[in-house]
Amino acid sequence: MPLPVSPQYLRTPDAARYLGLSGRTLEKHRTYGTGPSYRKLGGVVVYAVADLDAWAGRGAVTSTSDPRGSVLPAKRQTDLPAVAQSRFSR
Repeated sequence: MPLPVSPQYLRTPDAARYLGLSGRTLEKHRTYGTGPSYRKLGGVVVYAVADLDAWAGRGAVTSTSDPRGSVLPAKRQTDLPAVAQSRFSR
């Protein structure tokens, strides 16, 4: 019997569930450029599981005294990271 294949790409509702977020929060992250990388395949937004893991990993801390991780809230940012700034300066 073949092993089940885990999906490499997830649509927004499944990606949000994977991260423990609402679909709307993930959509806001996409709008503001603060979320994980995504792709549009045939007009459908999909997220690579590896990108979701990498984005969530950027927020990892080991104690409350650690500096905050680099995952930004899903809102318009005034001080965008360099990657997001280059995305908006085109």
